[in-house]
Amino acid sequence: MIKMLLEEELFKEVKFLRDEKKFLILLDIVGVDYLTNPSKNSSRFALIYHFRHENFKDTITLKLNITDEKEGVESITSLFKGANWLEREVYDQYGINFKNHPLLKRVLNHNEFIGHPLRKDYEITKGHYCTQTQDMMDELKPLLNERELDMDNLTILNLGPSHPASHGTIRTLVALDGEKILCGASEIGYLHRGFEKSCENHTYNQIVPYTDRLNYCSAIMNNIAFVKTVEDMLDITLPDRGVFIRVIVSELSRIIDHLVCLAAALLDMGAQTNYWYLFNPRGEAYDFLSKLTGARLTNSYMRVGGITHDLYDGWETDLNDVIKSVQKGVDESLLMIEHNRIFHDRTQDVGVISADDALNFGFSGPNLRACGVSHDLRFDTPYDYYDTFDFNLVVGSHGDVYDRLMVRFEEIKESIKIINQAKKSIPDGPISVSDHSIILPTKKNVYSSIEGVMNQFKLVTEGVKVPKGEHYKGFEAANGELGFSIISDGSGTPYRVKVRAPSFLHMQAYPKIIESYQIGDAIMALSSMNIIAGEMDR
Repeated sequence: MIKMLLEEELFKEVKFLRDEKKFLILLDIVGVDYLTNPSKNSSRFALIYHFRHENFKDTITLKLNITDEKEGVESITSLFKGANWLEREVYDQYGINFKNHPLLKRVLNHNEFIGHPLRKDYEITKGHYCTQTQDMMDELKPLLNERELDMDNLTILNLGPSHPASHGTIRTLVALDGEKILCGASEIGYLHRGFEKSCENHTYNQIVPYTDRLNYCSAIMNNIAFVKTVEDMLDITLPDRGVFIRVIVSELSRIIDHLVCLAAALLDMGAQTNYWYLFNPRGEAYDFLSKLTGARLTNSYMRVGGITHDLYDGWETDLNDVIKSVQKGVDESLLMIEHNRIFHDRTQDVGVISADDALNFGFSGPNLRACGVSHDLRFDTPYDYYDTFDFNLVVGSHGDVYDRLMVRFEEIKESIKIINQAKKSIPDGPISVSDHSIILPTKKNVYSSIEGVMNQFKLVTEGVKVPKGEHYKGFEAANGELGFSIISDGSGTPYRVKVRAPSFLHMQAYPKIIESYQIGDAIMALSSMNIIAGEMDR
């Protein structure tokens, strides 16, 4: 459901949706520049707001035209904490102002960047070097003043970006009293590569390899989330065999992603033996994916309307071996930590976030379920036959580091259940739709007929023609709801692609989560949240 608003109606309408209609999750804020597609809009710029209801099934979209981007619209940060960075991103990329925003500044592009890159008149080849770092005191000082803290009596410390536990891509400036963190502010954008700008210059299938580079720990899930959004716009459904293959590789990708998170988190607290128990099976899973797709990390296995190729002979035996290895690694790792006092002391009651705050920040996936919130799109809005599989929704209770890690341990077991059921039930038949305006013809047809050559040529050069429209779809990825907002002008290239990256929304809550804890606790909190920079920065 899309509801059009006037600019002055926005704040009141959002407050009504939150308080009266119980749309408690702000999913995303999407900026659009209609400069080269004026027929769709009465003004050049527009904003699109996506919300999800507390029942986790219903969504609503608000859209408003921007008459003057410099004047802008009212900020909704006082209603949704998650709006802070989302509004900063729109300002950064489009130059649209948000009145009464607590600190409207760039978030993905650096402070010396000139212009707003997602505007249609911004040349894609342009770039600007950054020669000076930000001291970030414009973010830290208001927090110190709010707490009536004297900076002269505190230690100001940079955690990252040059720190192993920050992945080299996250910087958090903290004010310390001894080793206790009093407040902090995070800076991201070190891995921002202009994914959304690139999408506007490539066909839908050419974008698939770019999606691999979002959450590169579970690349195929990004493929699937993107192509499923396009398939919704085309109103097509894969044959059952194709759906089952997607489920199998998707859940295997979820397992790999969780193994990376858990192994890295345990290593951050010094548990190196656990790291190898979890990382070795991950390597075997990549061996399987490499044999299946031809690539280990960034697989590009999906296409709009199908899959590049079918499973190979003997795949089931190889996958069984991977599953056995994963089960053994998880069991061995849990044996060492389930009753380990050091593990419990380092994880329990550390980095706590309440369910209400998590929802208000826009949390989803394991980080939200760890807070005791029973939300999983595979259950709430089932797709790909997930409602036919027998598996459990894993939910924590306290929202601390311990719950975030243990939810992932248990979800690995549930993903194994799904894979085992899907293997037994997978049908024979085609893996892609039969419409050759969407799927490439076989090589045999290309080499033996002029129609096949023309079909191949048109699809490769012009892309899949997607009907005009605007569509959002969420997918239960390893880190949470990975959503794509796509605007099509009817051509083979999207007019606008916006990624709802779960890590982006989770990361802005991080400085709040680590307050009143020590430096070592901050490292564990970051590890347990599984922030993936490629997804966060895009």
